[in-house]
Amino acid sequence: MKTNKFILALMLLISFSFYAQGPKKEKVKALKVAYLTNNLSLTATEAEKFWPIYNAYDAKQFELRHEKMKMIKDKLDSESVDNLTDKQASAMIVQIESVEDDLYQNRKKFMASLKTVLSPVKILKLKKAEDDFNKTLLRQYKNKGKRD
Repeated sequence: MKTNKFILALMLLISFSFYAQGPKKEKVKALKVAYLTNNLSLTATEAEKFWPIYNAYDAKQFELRHEKMKMIKDKLDSESVDNLTDKQASAMIVQIESVEDDLYQNRKKFMASLKTVLSPVKILKLKKAEDDFNKTLLRQYKNKGKRD
């Protein structure tokens, strides 16, 4: 039990240093790590192998979603869609498809890596835990807007 707590604390510290990009992001990341850890019931050996794989995957997904897609969205914001030529619009669609394909390929590699570390049941638990965490986070965000 002490080993699990030590690993959790170590993973939280690694996560904080890896994602030191603002207090809200750190808080959400810490909550997500705790939520996943609680829901997956990882052994010490599993956790030791799982978290580096997960953190690398998560960082790449973040980069793709927030940096590459942001460039596309910024371009859309700066130019009215109605003013784009078909050629410009087609080029942007190709860029969007490329980023979406990169996200999919990253997820596929992640799943393949997980198969060497976790049982199929724990991989499904991870998927469910991620979905549940995201739903809970979105619900809290929506409810916060209603109170303001």
